[in-house]
Amino acid sequence: RKMKNNVTEFLLVGLTKDPTREKIVFVIILIFYIATILGNLLIIITVKYSPTLGSPMYFLLTYLSFSDACLSTTTAPTLIVDCLRKRKTISFDECMIQLFTGHFFGCMEILVLILMAYDRYAAICKPLQYLTIMNKKVCRILVELAGVGSFVHSIAQLFIVLSLPFCGPNVVNHYFCDVQPLMKLACTDTYVLNLLVVFNSGAICMVSFILLMGSYIVILYSLRNQSREGRYKALSTCSSHILVVLIFFGPCIFIYSRPLTTFPVDKLVAVFYAIGTPFLNPLIYTLRNKEVKTAMWKLWSSR
Repeated sequence: RKMKNNVTEFLLVGLTKDPTREKIVFVIILIFYIATILGNLLIIITVKYSPTLGSPMYFLLTYLSFSDACLSTTTAPTLIVDCLRKRKTISFDECMIQLFTGHFFGCMEILVLILMAYDRYAAICKPLQYLTIMNKKVCRILVELAGVGSFVHSIAQLFIVLSLPFCGPNVVNHYFCDVQPLMKLACTDTYVLNLLVVFNSGAICMVSFILLMGSYIVILYSLRNQSREGRYKALSTCSSHILVVLIFFGPCIFIYSRPLTTFPVDKLVAVFYAIGTPFLNPLIYTLRNKEVKTAMWKLWSSR
């Protein structure tokens, strides 16, 4: 690495260069981050200790909350600390770790959302076979496979960046280390590698989004035959899932599905999916879900 790489640290531009705005960003992101960690922890603890929330959907929800908390932790603390620093440096190795973990938990979130859609499909369209299709063992295996998939995706991204020669420019126009901003600093033509990134991240985002939307359309279509109460319950669960999918995938597709172009607005869009979604998920899943609200109330009032 040392042969072709004389960059030992990167300078992050951050979200803004204006000191007053930086103080505002500091306060907002700090509040969001604390709320994200508390909200997702609350969901994990509630599901773990509530006997009424034993179904596969809630088992998967704990993994979504775990991914959310970790995804937020990859970028938010850096942004919070950097708001207070004049020189926003990050070492080469820390940058690579941030890139890997960001992609790992982002991909994990996508795959868990797909598993949640599959779970709803099984519950609503195949109610009689549901417990055999989605038993505890199957759920564990599916989550483990999601972990393996995320690892493969992230290692691929990491190898792409590690293969780049960095020979001088080290100012990253972003608030965390991501593939595209780093590619702009490489002392080589990154056209082919850029297409690889779009093929890797962009394809994951697009294909997953189409899969998810397709599965929810199938589910909603099959609700025609259900009773009014069954239809209402299924609709309320699915609508919160669909909301999360739209909020997360909109920004993801926007950033990762275009080759060779980065826009100034990318940084703000990245805040939305890396910090906004993990904050919103617990809110959407608790406020729109009667079972979770009741379980929380029971658990914390008995404590």
